[in-house]
Amino acid sequence: MRYSYIAIEGLIGAGKTTLAKRLAAQWNGRLVLEEFDENPFLPKFYEDQQRYAFAVELSFLAQRYHQLKRTTEQDLFSKCTVADYSLGKSLVFAKVTLAQDEYALFRDLYQIMYGDLPQPELIVYLHLGIDRVRERIRSRGRGYEQSIGADYLIRLQERYLDHLQKKPGSRVLVVDLEQHDLLRDARAFDQLMALIEQEVPEGHRVATL
Repeated sequence: MRYSYIAIEGLIGAGKTTLAKRLAAQWNGRLVLEEFDENPFLPKFYEDQQRYAFAVELSFLAQRYHQLKRTTEQDLFSKCTVADYSLGKSLVFAKVTLAQDEYALFRDLYQIMYGDLPQPELIVYLHLGIDRVRERIRSRGRGYEQSIGADYLIRLQERYLDHLQKKPGSRVLVVDLEQHDLLRDARAFDQLMALIEQEVPEGHRVATL
């Protein structure tokens, strides 16, 4: 495996966790999965975003920090590590959900907490159209997610792509999955594996399977 630390990113329902599990199994690597079920504010946030946005983002910020800190203390680079989120996820969601003054405070906390944590050597962003994302959200049946609107997802997608394009000193591979399902399409999965296992140049690269 060329990279010691890979993060999988994408919108809700894009297939991040499924792919992370498959890659970790393929490489016999350490798997890091986001503990979103432990965030008590998440269901409340989807009922009233304005009221609970700051609470839900702070809760995720702390959860992700503690999880990645524990992973670092376990010697992150002893073998390949695959995570189903990246450090910058907190900034992406906070930029969309928080008011400007709240975001400024949140960004300061993020920089203080996350400054010394290792960065992924490669970020793989799974890109899907909004209609397919909403279809997957409906099919996986989490009740509190069913109220997520297209406008919110569009803003997240735009913010994600902007964040990844401007992320300095990183390797980002944006993979267009609009015509593929990695769970059922063995050829597409093999093509993705080939892309990941080759040298990805520093910067932002878009790939179509």
